[in-house]
Amino acid sequence: MDYYNYIKSFHLIFVITWFAGLFYIPRLFVYQIEANEKPSPEKEILSKQLKLMAKRLWFIITWPSAILATIFAIWLLIINPFWLHQAWMHVKLAFVFLLFIYHYKTHIFYKQLQNDSCKKTSSFMRIWNEGATFILFAVVFLVILKSAINWVWGVVGILVLGVLLMLGFKLYKRIREKNPEA
Repeated sequence: MDYYNYIKSFHLIFVITWFAGLFYIPRLFVYQIEANEKPSPEKEILSKQLKLMAKRLWFIITWPSAILATIFAIWLLIINPFWLHQAWMHVKLAFVFLLFIYHYKTHIFYKQLQNDSCKKTSSFMRIWNEGATFILFAVVFLVILKSAINWVWGVVGILVLGVLLMLGFKLYKRIREKNPEA
């Protein structure tokens, strides 16, 4: 099974690039929403450039990475079907299902922003940006610990991280209100 490590490596590479896209695209959404609040011609120039950047990121990196990560994951499960009988894998697959929902909802936001019909605020998108982080934490803990019980500690860590992020967002918002260039 020399090829197993190659398949696993490709799976990991495409998971990383998929998450990279999911981490960056909401930041582009923040910038797009904020660009729409700027005066002309800055608004049109920024909007056009940010839409192009989002399109390239979404369709050249994020979607292909999601598809390839999934193909290599299925291939790994075909090689090691016993994983499907382990509790940690059931929990991991539940988080992967949440990741697909997150990806799909992000795709909806992408289409709305491309059509100038998104009603979400930049603050909402800053919070939305953390969704993939929470899922990543849970999946990494599950894969490394391979325990359906120990992942609870990972989720507790995610919740603590979430609280800290929310506090950080509030602090950052206050700083931006006092100094818009921050």
